[in-house]
Amino acid sequence: MNYQQHNLADTIVAIATPPGIGAIGVIRLSGKDAISIVDAVFYGKTLTEQASHTIHFGTIRNEENEILDEVLVSLFVAPKSYTGEHVVEVSCHGSNYIHKEVMQLFIRKGARLAQPGEFTLRAFLNGRMDLSQAEAVADLIAAESAGAHDLALKQMRGGFSSEIQNLRQELIDFASLLELELDFSQEDVEFADRIELVTLVKKIRVIIMGLIRSFQLGNVIKHGVNTVIAGRPNAGKSTLLNALLNEERAIVSDIAGTTRDTIEEVLNIDGIAFRLIDTAGLREAGDQIEAIGIQKTLEKIEQSAILVYVYDVMTMELEAVKADIEKLYKPEIKTLILGNKMDELYSLHDNPLHYKEQAYMAKGGDKILQDLKANLGIEYHFISAKRADDIAKVKSALSSLVGYEAQDQTVVSTARHYEALSKADGSLSAVLAGLESEIPSDLVAMDIRHALRYLGEILGEVTSEDLLSNIFGRFCIGK
Repeated sequence: MNYQQHNLADTIVAIATPPGIGAIGVIRLSGKDAISIVDAVFYGKTLTEQASHTIHFGTIRNEENEILDEVLVSLFVAPKSYTGEHVVEVSCHGSNYIHKEVMQLFIRKGARLAQPGEFTLRAFLNGRMDLSQAEAVADLIAAESAGAHDLALKQMRGGFSSEIQNLRQELIDFASLLELELDFSQEDVEFADRIELVTLVKKIRVIIMGLIRSFQLGNVIKHGVNTVIAGRPNAGKSTLLNALLNEERAIVSDIAGTTRDTIEEVLNIDGIAFRLIDTAGLREAGDQIEAIGIQKTLEKIEQSAILVYVYDVMTMELEAVKADIEKLYKPEIKTLILGNKMDELYSLHDNPLHYKEQAYMAKGGDKILQDLKANLGIEYHFISAKRADDIAKVKSALSSLVGYEAQDQTVVSTARHYEALSKADGSLSAVLAGLESEIPSDLVAMDIRHALRYLGEILGEVTSEDLLSNIFGRFCIGK
């Protein structure tokens, strides 16, 4: 969307509810003529005489005085509206025919069809929200989990914006003193205490680095966690997937190699969406189709945030588990080892010695698993995928690996913000280096201006047409 191709003084109209047939559909207008355009075709009270934030019942009629629908009209008088302009929302019955007729009627009366995201763009341009809050509107609409919803809602309410604004203001206060020094460069005076400036920049960098580190968590909350379930054939991977989902999603069989392609489902745990991927068993392929499935497994592991490695405690030696983990392990992928089929292990009463050895191994006494945890930080648990309390244990372990708890911490979830914060930190690092080497004040001031610019980009205080087009072009028409 190129917002400069359209007159932002126009009154715009769009359907604000999803396409399709439903109980109601909402048509939204915004602009200086929004109320008068609706009033011209609304039969009920005179809308131009009504107070803001009121709802009125009546009918919408066309030029031939034919009733198109009985409606409720909600009025939001400028500046107390979403966009800061006059906004009218007309709630019609959920007929596509009605929506089309009413929309065309409003267009004939002087409105034009809104561009994607134009309502929120106007809210930004009219000072109703900053750019990071506007982006949070799109995230809130797209939220698929409680965590993503909470994160977007906090950002939309200005928590992240407030923190960035405070950092920026502290930097502006010091920058103004440096700029003042430049105005009196012939007087050899110093208004900005260099020691205080170093302290301030270090403090700001600590906060910015915390925000930068939070991006990985924010990305996970926003988009979900790619979680691959992998292991040897017949380890119980599909049984585990079915148990986690509480439905028969994958085929379970004693025949090795039953799963030949990946199966993907979404599971919500503690407000976080885990994108579970059940994969083909890891072994030497018996045919070309199985080989393709195993190759897909390895590719999915490469793309995952969490690897859940499942093995059969009855048949697999821990040396083999270690060998698999060493092949699959990557520091950036969090790994959880699950020793499965404990229910079968404890039913072995006819072989006490075997039972004793396996039970010792299952209780975590084996040094191999302890070393994997100590050296690589890999968690492990012993479960039966058929037991509800063990499945609850697995869910808890997955939630712990993500490490998110609904709280007041500020979390970065947008790549644009992450990039701007990284650039701001780079400029502040240059400020410290310049102060240490006692470079001229004008060069220090230039680095501070760069940092202020990058922080300003987050809030929308520094923008470009391309940036706004990219952000608001991803919105739906009615938002």
